[in-house]
Amino acid sequence: MTTLKDVPVGSRVRVTKINSAGAVRRRIMDMGITKGIDITVTNCAPLGDPIELKLRGYTLSLRRADAEMITVEKTDQ
Repeated sequence: MTTLKDVPVGSRVRVTKINSAGAVRRRIMDMGITKGIDITVTNCAPLGDPIELKLRGYTLSLRRADAEMITVEKTDQ
């Protein structure tokens, strides 16, 4: 099981599950991260937090603590 936190920069993945509940899950989904969406990790801050993602045609910065709650699988590029 790989989480979004462990994905290296430049990799493309697909969301398989959001391992959270309540308000945190709703906030993640409101940002556009839902099951089945493809995400590309485009950059990472010098100290490792946050990470920059490209999804649904826009760029999103996400804390590593939130990225750890998102289970992903590698996609064919």
